[in-house]
Amino acid sequence: MAYVSTTGEFTRDQRYIATRITADGRDGYPVEPGRYRLVVSRACPWANRTIIVRRLLGLEDVLSMGVAGPTHDERSWTFDLDPGGQDPVLGIERLQEAFFQRYPGYDKGITVPAIVDVPTGQVVTNDFPQITIDMSLEWKQYHRPGAPELYPEALRAEIDEVNRHVFRDVNNGVYRAGFAGSQEAYDKAYHRLFDRLDWLSERLAGQRYLVGDTITEADVRLFTTLVRFDPVYHGHFKCNRSKLTEMPVLWAYARDLFQTPGFGDTIDFVHIKRHYYEVHRDINPTGIVPAGPELGNWLSEHGRESLGGRPFGDGTPPPPPKPDEVVPADHGAR
Repeated sequence: MAYVSTTGEFTRDQRYIATRITADGRDGYPVEPGRYRLVVSRACPWANRTIIVRRLLGLEDVLSMGVAGPTHDERSWTFDLDPGGQDPVLGIERLQEAFFQRYPGYDKGITVPAIVDVPTGQVVTNDFPQITIDMSLEWKQYHRPGAPELYPEALRAEIDEVNRHVFRDVNNGVYRAGFAGSQEAYDKAYHRLFDRLDWLSERLAGQRYLVGDTITEADVRLFTTLVRFDPVYHGHFKCNRSKLTEMPVLWAYARDLFQTPGFGDTIDFVHIKRHYYEVHRDINPTGIVPAGPELGNWLSEHGRESLGGRPFGDGTPPPPPKPDEVVPADHGAR
């Protein structure tokens, strides 16, 4: 949920359910294989982070995933992709039901990603920044052999600092531009966004990844915004100084990650475009979904290997997605 202030500035409601699933169960929810269900939409950049991290760490067999459809109404995300319009594990039609099961009359945002306790049907958390950190730290005993260190202790302070800048100016910055209610608010968000993208371009010109020489949480968080930039944010959110394809360093960096197992194979461009253009009728009243852009260029050579770096550090790439989690071929880059 979000609102636009009297000065026209978009403000994201960040009152998330902060309950955590931990190895010691200190919040009442211990890490247990098979107990929880991660609910996502492939359209949503915040949820996309959890899909990627779950893949990279190999948690598919211990944390099941329910995929909501790309569109929703004011009552929340629906499971319209599943037979009968119900999540096959939770038996619910709307994510809202899991929130109400724990908090009747819940009046904050019904957001993805969310993790639901299967035995009780109650939502545990929708605190998306913490969910991926906890996947790395609290679920560690269930990581696959060769899982990468996405939040290494020695780099956490730097990762956290980069993430703060990227969230404020890029991840959330595109929304601050797109939903601005005044010219002044839009101009401010627009310039902060592209100033930060220029800063990121300078940072990445000489190093393959954002922090250190391997993929970390910071790369996951930036990637899910970059991959949506040209299909959605450039036009729909008026972030149109440059397309991603016109920013050479960031375009090469994004293609490098896209072509890394666990990143591009989670991306559903059809769901992404349908969500933004169909749901945001306040800024796209007709609901028409644009046909472009062409997506085959995501698979072109990027040349970033010349900068060195080891994508998975001492680990290994994840295996291919589980058959029931494969993005349809005509929904990806081709």
